[in-house]
Amino acid sequence: MLERMTHDKHTEVTFVLPLDLPPGPVSVVGEFNDWRPGVNRFEPREDGLRAARVVLPTGERIGFRYLASDDHWFDEVDADSHEGQNSYVYT
Repeated sequence: MLERMTHDKHTEVTFVLPLDLPPGPVSVVGEFNDWRPGVNRFEPREDGLRAARVVLPTGERIGFRYLASDDHWFDEVDADSHEGQNSYVYT
């Protein structure tokens, strides 16, 4: 799931996953962090989910994927679009 808060020149995007699916650490990896794993890790929230938040420029199409333990890459089902192996969010 994606949550957004749009401001004048940037958009806060929160990537949200269930707390234990997939199990273990997960990070969101994308154009905003040069596809570097571990930079934006999911952290538990009080609502029983886990999330990672990034601040992105407004008016962009940004590619991303999720990376879990054991080199398990997966996509966001609710992304704005998909192309090849990437998910995309529009800010």
